[in-house]
This record gives sequence, C-alpha cells and structure tokens, in this order.
Amino acid sequence: MKNILQLVLVLFSISTLFSQSIDDEFSKDKMKKDFEVYKNIRIKANSGLYKHRSKTEIDSIYNWAETEIENSKTYRDFYNIICQLSDFEGSTHNSITISSKKWKNLLAEKEGYFPYPIKLIEGKWILNFQTDEIPLGSEIISINGRKMSEIAKELYKYYETDGKNITGKQIGLTSGFSKYYRYNYGLENTFEVIYKVSNSENELKINLKSIGFIDSYKNKIKRYSEPFDKLDFTDSDDLKEKYNYNEINSKTGILTINTFAIGDNAESPEHKEFVTFLDSTFLAVKNNNIKNLIIDVRHNGGGTDPNDLVVYDYLTKRNFSENKSAWISFNKIPYLRYIETKVPTFLRFLGVIKHNKYLQKEFPIEIDGKFYQDETSEDHAIRVPNKNAFYGQIYLLISPRVASAGSNFASLVASNDNVTIIGEETQGGYYGHNGHSPISYILPKSKISTTFSIVNIEQDVIEKENQLKHRGIMPDYEITQTYSDYLNHIDTQMNSLLDLIDKEK
Repeated sequence: MKNILQLVLVLFSISTLFSQSIDDEFSKDKMKKDFEVYKNIRIKANSGLYKHRSKTEIDSIYNWAETEIENSKTYRDFYNIICQLSDFEGSTHNSITISSKKWKNLLAEKEGYFPYPIKLIEGKWILNFQTDEIPLGSEIISINGRKMSEIAKELYKYYETDGKNITGKQIGLTSGFSKYYRYNYGLENTFEVIYKVSNSENELKINLKSIGFIDSYKNKIKRYSEPFDKLDFTDSDDLKEKYNYNEINSKTGILTINTFAIGDNAESPEHKEFVTFLDSTFLAVKNNNIKNLIIDVRHNGGGTDPNDLVVYDYLTKRNFSENKSAWISFNKIPYLRYIETKVPTFLRFLGVIKHNKYLQKEFPIEIDGKFYQDETSEDHAIRVPNKNAFYGQIYLLISPRVASAGSNFASLVASNDNVTIIGEETQGGYYGHNGHSPISYILPKSKISTTFSIVNIEQDVIEKENQLKHRGIMPDYEITQTYSDYLNHIDTQMNSLLDLIDKEK
C-alpha cells in the first residue's frame, strides 16, 4: 500500500512538472526577461508603435507593464499583460498567441468555460443562443458579480483593431467570448448570471454549469445569429461566393465583394477572372443606365493587391495610387534569434539575406531612421479611372468586419464626392494602417508568439471632416441591426438603405 501511494505521488509530481496550463505559475524573472525582449523588438522592428499613440503614452504603458509583472504570478497573468500592450498600439494586424503546448492543453479542458455565445444588439449584450435555461435574446446584466459592460471592456484586448476603434472588438466578442472570458478570469465551474428578458425590467438570476473548450466552440458555431452573420467569421477560402452583382430594378444595382483574397497576385487565374467579371459588370451598369450603385463590403476582412485597386478603377474620377507613403523601421531584420521559424538559428541568416535584399530594394530611402519606398514602387504607380467607370450615386455599405485591404478599398471609395456611407464604423483605419508584411517573434521564456505587420502605410485618401484620425471609416448614416430584425434574421442596414434610395428619387 505504501509503495502504491509513493507511485501515485511520483506520477502526480511528474504530471505537475509537465503541466502546460496557462494558469501555471510563471516566475517574475522569466516575465521580466520576456518583457524586455518584447519591448526591444517593438521599438526596433514595429513601424506602427507610435502610429496611434505618442511616445509618452507608449512609455507609460510599458511602465504599467513593469508594475503589473511585480503583482503577477501565472503564465496567464503575463499573457494578459502582453495582450494589453499589443492591443494598445492599435493595429488589426497585431496578434498574440500562447505557446503551442499550452494551446493543446486549452483544447483538452473539459470545464470552466461560459457555455453560450453573446452578441451586441441595440447597445445591449444579449444571449445569442437558443436554450431552455435563459430565453433567447435576454440581456446579460452580470456574470459572477461582474457587470457585462465591464467584462466586455476587459476582453476587448484579445481582438485587435486599428487605432482606437471599438466596433470591431464588439464583433470579436460575438465569436470569441467564452475563450476570452477564460483567458481573462481563469476557469470558473459555475456562472451566476443576472439577466433581463425582452420588454421587462425585472432582473432574474440563474446558475449555469460551465462546459469545456470544444463544447464552447461547438455552441459558437450553433449561435442563433449564424445564418445572418456567418460571412463575418468565414475564412476566405471557404466562401462559396466571393463576389456578385445584381440589379434590384432599372436604376439600382448591388455589387457585393465579400473578400479581396482573390488570387495571390495580378498574374493569378483567379484575379484575371475577377477582372473579367468587373469588366462585364460595369459595362452592364453603363449600358443599363444604372443611376445608383450599392457597394456592399460589410464582410470583407481584406485580401491581396491589386484586387481592391482594380475595383476602385471603376468607381473614381481621380488618378490615385495604392498609398501616399509606406515605410519600415529597419532594412535588416533585427533579433533573428527570436524570429518564429522552423529553421535552426544557425541557418536563419541564409533566408534572411534574401529578404533583407528585398527590403533594401523596396524601401531604399532613409529619412531619420525610417526606410521609405521610392517612386519606382508599384504601390506608388499612378492608376487612372477605367473608361467604363461609374459616375452616378454610390452607396457604400460598411461594418466592423471591414479591415486591411477591405478598409483600404472602402476608404478610397469614402473619399469620393458621390458617395453616401451606411452602416457601422470599420475596424480598419480611414487614413492608414500597418500591413503588407507580417513578421512573428517568439518570446524565449514563455514561447508566446507576437505578430505584427512592418509596413506603415498612409492611404491615398481625401481628408474629410467627418473621417476621424485614429479611427475606422465613419458612416454618414449609422445603422445597426434592430432587436426585432435580429430575432428574424433581417438585414436592417440593407432595408434602411433601400428606403433611403426610394426617398431620394
């Protein structure tokens, strides 16, 4: 019996030794070393570090991080500090990922997760799932004593957007709430939920049993709003229809572009097919004397050049280029030993030499430690309106999902003087963003991966009073889905737009 007890204790010690939970203790010494590496990488390699924040603000949050480390004990504590730092910069191309071993452990967790997805409707966080426990669409007031409004603010750091945008973070919680809640608050076996049913001010209480990671993911897929918002969370490769054109009546047409991931470059067959589609579409628009053209990019999270640019060729009266300026903060990749790659450290220089040569050719002009593109770059090539360009009334439909190449395109259209913008603020910036060339580093002690795009881009847009610095593209008419339309999977924005067009006849 004594030998069996000793064996159990040994096995327990071994399992504890090799535990990979994000709730495991993580020494302050390791946190400090990784934080210093993170900070040095950002200062040297990230051209977007001060794009939306001043040096004083960045220095201040780094000081905050140092203080937080002194009060931190676990891997999860440190992960949350790094997420906060990355999110504060304001780039939708930033991301922070836990180590692969700890991620596998998360996938195996059988309890501790909030069971149901949520969604923001008419300014309220509601239950976005059909269950007998809480009526569909009930407003969530608090969870385990925490106000829902405060929970949302805490979880925003896990879904990064350009500048100081919040709307993109709100749709991020539609997809990742259970996971983000676990990241921030740890595993919780039960959830005391205070809620209100629709059209009632009475607060009700229920205790919900937690579920595991996989089950929370399955429930996210089965969320009530999935038939309506599935395109917001569908990978571009899985889209059944990336673009289409339809005419509502003799005066109005709708061009829908759900992604710009349409071939890898201008020579790809998929891109050429897209160009052919655009040629025939805008010829039909011209021949059919269409007066109103709706451009729907609400589900467009980005893609590759020049797909966004070739569409704008048909929507502009002005000459334009992809961007006004683009620069990086180095011409030789720094901190090679921390680069995320499967290539051994002593061999990395072989691939890096080629990449450095590309950077030095693409960004040859150095000004005050910044390396800029010159006039030979394709990004600065002057593009002219297509002969069949549309000069009637454009109605641009946008949403918080729009980012990267999607928001670059939408910002170009928003610069027009013949456009009316409907919907919600995009997560991608109006005046610029960091994009094009992602780079990933691994912090040595925690194995946390930090990714960011190195090219600081100023978009070729017209400055407008209603388009704010450090924000997404702002609509002329802010329209969100109503509660009633949510329950019935009705497109409030499209219906409101069609009503607007009818009134303007």
